[in-house]
This record gives sequence, structure tokens and C-alpha cells, in this order.
Amino acid sequence: MSIRKENLLIVDDDYDMLEILDRHLEQENYHTYKAGSVLEAIDILKHSEIDLLITDLQMPGMNGMELVKYVDDHYTEIPKLVITGFPSIDNALTAIKSGALEYLPKPFTKNELLTSVKNSLLNRASKAQKSSIAGELRNNYAGMIGTSAKFEELVDIIERVKNNRATILIKGESGTGKELVARAIHYKGSFAKNPFIAVNCGAIPENLLESELFGSTKGAYTGASETREGYFQAANGGTIFLDEIGTASLAVQVRLLRVLQEKEVRKLGDKKSEKLQVRVIAATNSNLREMVEKGSFREDLYYRLNVVDILTPPLRERKEDIIALAKTFLEKYQRDYGKSNLKLSEKAIEILNRYNWPGNIRELENVIQRAIIMCEDEILPQDLPASVKYKIPTVDEELVALKEVEKKHILKVLAAVDQNKSKAAEILQIDRKTLREKIK
Repeated sequence: MSIRKENLLIVDDDYDMLEILDRHLEQENYHTYKAGSVLEAIDILKHSEIDLLITDLQMPGMNGMELVKYVDDHYTEIPKLVITGFPSIDNALTAIKSGALEYLPKPFTKNELLTSVKNSLLNRASKAQKSSIAGELRNNYAGMIGTSAKFEELVDIIERVKNNRATILIKGESGTGKELVARAIHYKGSFAKNPFIAVNCGAIPENLLESELFGSTKGAYTGASETREGYFQAANGGTIFLDEIGTASLAVQVRLLRVLQEKEVRKLGDKKSEKLQVRVIAATNSNLREMVEKGSFREDLYYRLNVVDILTPPLRERKEDIIALAKTFLEKYQRDYGKSNLKLSEKAIEILNRYNWPGNIRELENVIQRAIIMCEDEILPQDLPASVKYKIPTVDEELVALKEVEKKHILKVLAAVDQNKSKAAEILQIDRKTLREKIK
């Protein structure tokens, strides 16, 4: 039987209950994500397309009601189904006021659960039809926004590679969303329930990168007071994302090559290796091919990483997506700055569409954040930074002697005062005798 298109997020600190719910829903061919806490659920929400939230109320730390309120504010299109072992009229009313569509007290039967799930999804479909925005075509794929041909091409590649463990190299300019692509590959694929570990190789000091990636034993180096797992061990069964891979030292490259070849990792200071099942996704804005030719990047590692290559297109090549992205950032940040119902003026839209965006999506995001701070209830051209507006190209003047510059300026001043030498001398802050000499 085929998997339904709906993705359900189940949140409960009782792992037995999680398994029961997961089993019932998978028997009906729903695709499920499981979270044992509110924070874990929020992380899944950020990186996955969720069609229904099913959450318990009573949980340690932040409770389910807080999660319902958070989702109602940040993911308004997601319906909420609340389940609880402590049913009360007050809880039911509070949950419904906070945005829950269904309220299901424990214990409940499998049929009651499935009925509530179906009702919630039907309500979602109805609400989506009513709230569709006329004229706005926007496609959201795992948090990535776009409708352009370049965007659709990128999504098509992700769909092709998401379910296998082939090593992937994501290339593209800074700010084009390489980490978003890596997360989409992981959370859209069959390993979505397993860990996703993101490592910025450029942000970790070179002398620590090996131990951070592969782990270390007690006494392996000065300061190693205990045996520690590395990022690779933490990502076992899932995906490790190595950003800025071009900054890794040759020593790290050698060890990484062994991991890719042998599918095993050895901690620093350890004599034994351990087998791992990890999908490696690397990313770079550097030209690794040029680095190979210069000897700063290993050729064998380059080919190991480049089994599948994905190029994230710059924003200037997907102009159709600029305004959809800008509106997404507008929705995302306006609450953070205490504002609501902001919109982009027609002239601001024209300016954003015309600009070439050398900093890509990250630059656009920063521009929208600044504009939200500067504007009142509508983003106008004056709320946008000068850097994105039209500039008159400057023409370099011919370099001339100082005497020629002085002559030109004196003639300009004399013309301005109708050849009145007294006024001209006053403006130039010289006496009349000096001015007469210069005129001669």
C-alpha cells in the first residue's frame, strides 16, 4: 500500500504511548515523526512539512499547551489534535482557544484516534481552501520557497537522492541555502527519524576538528580528561552535514577519506575502529577542483565526496522567487519586532526585483529584517538600504595638475558671483591682490 501524503508529528514523553500511536497510524499508511519533548518537536517542525500535530498536554518542562500555542502562532496552517490523560473542561476549552481542532481524552480506542485524525485533516483541507491567497504562487518544500524553474530542478534532484546513502557534495555561492538543501534531503527521506548533525568545519579550530568529528579517548591529547564521542558517532544511522569542507586540514581529509572508504571511525588515541552507517553530505562555496590542482585538497577525497553533486542556484538566476522569499521573511520576522500585517509597497517590490543580490538569500533576509525595523505599516523605498537601490555610475575624471584644478575652481566661483572679485576673494578666503595674480 502506498504511503499517504500526510505527515503526522506525535509528541509525548511516554515512549510506550508514542509507539502505540505510531503503530496505529502507520497501519493506516500515515507517515509519522515522533518527539519526546516540546523542544524536539519544534526542531522537527522547523525542518519538515507537517500536516497534523498530535500532542500530549502533561509533559515535563514545557507542556503540550505551550506547543499548541507556539504552532498556532508560527505554523498557522497545521491543525492540532490534543490528547491527555488528565481530561477536564478547563483544559479542553484552553486547548481549543489556543488553536486545537480536536481534543481526545485518554484512554481512547484506535477508531476514536483515527476518527479524530481524519477530522483534523479534513478541517485543515477546508481551511486551506478558504485562506488561499489569490494571485500568489508559492511553493514550500521543506522550508525552501520557490516556483522558478531552477528551484523546481533543485527539488527534483533532492527527491531523487533523499532515500539513499550516497555521499553528496552541495556546491554554491555563500547565502544560497546549502544547509537547507542538506536538511531537506535528510528530513524528506527515509532516514528522517534518525539524527541530522550539522558541523561547520570552518568554525572549529583546526587542532580540535579531528577530535570533534571522530571522538577521542582519555589521554589522547593534552586536556582529554575523558573518552568522548564525535559528531560521526552522534550521526550514526542518519546524516552528517559537513559545511565549508574546503577549510578542513589535510590531516582531517585523510581520516575523512578512510571513513568514506571503510565505513568506520576510529577515535583519536584508540586502536579499534567502529562500524557506522552514516550518510555524508558536504558543502562548499570554494572551487574544490581548483584546490585539488593547487594541492590543498585531496583528489581522492574530492571524488569520494562528489558521488552526487548538487548546485544551489544564486538568487539572480531565480528572480521569480525573490518576492515570495521576501514575503516569507516578512511573515517570519514581523512578530519578533512587535509588528503585524506589514506589506511591501509596489515600489519596494520593484526595487527588490531589480537588484542582483550578490549575497543571495541571506542578503535578502537581512534586508527584510532591517526594513521591518525601519518601516511603519508598509515597507517603502526609504526603508530599504541604499545598497539595493539604483546607483548612478561614477565616471572617473582625468587626473590633472593641482594648478588646473585651482584654475577651474576660481573660474567657477567668479561665474557664480557675476565676476565680482571682492565677493570671489571672500569665498575663496584669499585677498583681492592674490586673486588678481591668479587670474593673470
